[in-house]
Amino acid sequence: MRKIDIACIIDDDPIFVFGVKKIMELVDFCNGFMVFRNGEEALNNLKAIISANKKLPDVILLDLNMPVLDGIQFLEEFMNVPCDKKIIIYVVSSSIDPEDILRAKSFESVSDYIVKPISVEKLKEILRDIEKAS
Repeated sequence: MRKIDIACIIDDDPIFVFGVKKIMELVDFCNGFMVFRNGEEALNNLKAIISANKKLPDVILLDLNMPVLDGIQFLEEFMNVPCDKKIIIYVVSSSIDPEDILRAKSFESVSDYIVKPISVEKLKEILRDIEKAS
């Protein structure tokens, strides 16, 4: 299984971020990380990366419930940003509310909805899905 280049984690929970980075390292998921604490920080930074024509992440793990700009608001804004690269987005949330799941999956760019905590097996599955898609 080949690993991806850059994974982006958008989540305000430092414990989740720490844990998912450790699991990613364990399964040799990616070469590097981008971490943003909320949707606004992520949106501003990703727009700057696009404008500067620098390397974008291959995958985004996006939390729904965050301060400033939540996951849904991020998706609504990010879908309007012109970008040549297809970035695979997984919503990773502790919410099991069917409405949250349906709303998140209604975005064309969202590949799946994962209920926290994320597992080693789920990350391996993501890698397999990315490999099949490429």
